[in-house]
Amino acid sequence: MKTTVVVCPWGAFGSGGAAHGAEALADAVRELLDDVRQERRPTRARVFRGQVRIEELTFDSPAALADWHKTARSSVRAALNRGDFLIWLGGNHLSALPVYEELAAADAAVVQFDAHLDLYNLDDSKTELNHGNFLRHAERLPSIVNLGHRDLFLTPKSIHEFYEAVHSAADLARDQTVIRSAIAEWAREADRLFLDLDCDVLDPASFPATAHPMPFGLSALDLLNLLNAAWTPRVCGVGISEFDPGRDRDERSLQLLVWLIEWILLKRYEA
Repeated sequence: MKTTVVVCPWGAFGSGGAAHGAEALADAVRELLDDVRQERRPTRARVFRGQVRIEELTFDSPAALADWHKTARSSVRAALNRGDFLIWLGGNHLSALPVYEELAAADAAVVQFDAHLDLYNLDDSKTELNHGNFLRHAERLPSIVNLGHRDLFLTPKSIHEFYEAVHSAADLARDQTVIRSAIAEWAREADRLFLDLDCDVLDPASFPATAHPMPFGLSALDLLNLLNAAWTPRVCGVGISEFDPGRDRDERSLQLLVWLIEWILLKRYEA
């Protein structure tokens, strides 16, 4: 299975700095792949050498901005139709909207790691499409399970119109072992599964480089344990969004994401 890394540096209607995050992460992935190509001694990374291609979307003109949604959906659809493993490097989380719509068309499910449930319709929320309400604007949604949200406003009824299930950070703090087992069982039943990481799911102490940090987030180890629980051979891709390099400290957040991408590639190809 080939891997397509799609870089979607979308920053409008949300966190503008996250667009630079997608580009910075893409540069770091290119450097990783270059190192793998140049290494002559045996390494684990040999299993994905020559298997990864990078496609970068650009939104540098009014026409490109206007067509961003169509362009992004086309890239996702092409990768899924080829049977490629998809790594989606998005800007703000609105960049996941076309991914979700194509996953729904492909009957895939999503495990979403996110501090926010992106369906806000509160009195002070904008009704126009933005990164905080894009689920309400989707043409069609896949089955979604959220892990790690810290929402204290939305009612259970409004949440379950859009989510199969949600497990808050408080739930995970109380009994992560039981939730990991439930997620593993749910993931095994999916024909195709996509893992969507909005970086603000992580606690600011572990990951400072996000525009909307919230307290009581997941630790890096929590995230790794939950990714392991959700992983099955039918995982068809991973998305990463809301990385804002301007808020990073000594590139700690960037290093975490690059390590995670290499771990995902090894998990995919060593299997």
